[in-house]
Amino acid sequence: MARNGLCHGQVLDKELTMLKISERQEKDEGPISLILEGRLAGPWVGEADLYWGRIAAAQRSHAAVDLSGLTFVDADGKALLTRMWQDGARLSATGCLMRCLVEEITGKGQKRSDLTKQCSD
Repeated sequence: MARNGLCHGQVLDKELTMLKISERQEKDEGPISLILEGRLAGPWVGEADLYWGRIAAAQRSHAAVDLSGLTFVDADGKALLTRMWQDGARLSATGCLMRCLVEEITGKGQKRSDLTKQCSD
């Protein structure tokens, strides 16, 4: 069973910036996946935090957070993702930028110099 989440937008300097928050649960009582798309920045960090709080309270150790659709993460967004991981979430991402962010948060992967080289390719 898949559920659509929230879609928030804000017009800044004639540019639409938004964060789409969705959740997916494949089976009743199965693990929940939180899917973030767009920009995890500014006021949207608070919205994502509220959504995460509800999911974390229900099933902290089995939740997954999909960052594949994120295009930008500010410092507050990174702090939230770090807390999600510390709370037991599994972070997943595609694309060099988000994969590097996940590796930085989780401490997995290569040495910092190797990550910098990989992300510049």
